[in-house]
Amino acid sequence: MRDDAWLYPIVEIVHIVGFTVLVGAAAMFDLRLLGFGRSLPVQALARHLLPWSWFGLLLIVPSGLLMFSTQPELLSNDVFLLKLALIVAAGANALAFHAGPWRGAARWMGAVPAWARLHAVLSLLLWIAVIACGRLLAYV
Repeated sequence: MRDDAWLYPIVEIVHIVGFTVLVGAAAMFDLRLLGFGRSLPVQALARHLLPWSWFGLLLIVPSGLLMFSTQPELLSNDVFLLKLALIVAAGANALAFHAGPWRGAARWMGAVPAWARLHAVLSLLLWIAVIACGRLLAYV
């Protein structure tokens, strides 16, 4: 990838597009849980957005690994390590949400339970932090 003038930028664009799709879908769902767009049924929105999240993930993982392969020294960069830890935390939060509050979503008549809203806030904060760390990598 280092020898081709276009390959790294193309892979980086794929990574950014994937991240935009994944985080955009997650953010829209999180905002719905927080009360925005109440006219949209939560379960229907989830059925629509979840495939987009998976698609984004399918773009992010290989492109991220390809970019990392050109800069293995990032393993000694605290911001990169923090970014990885935040991604793991965001994934764990999503898993905890789906294993916990989401199981009772069919019974959410109108109001979303506080526990689910807490997961949504945490998700938004974690993904914003991941984005911030990703941008900071260019400067540290």
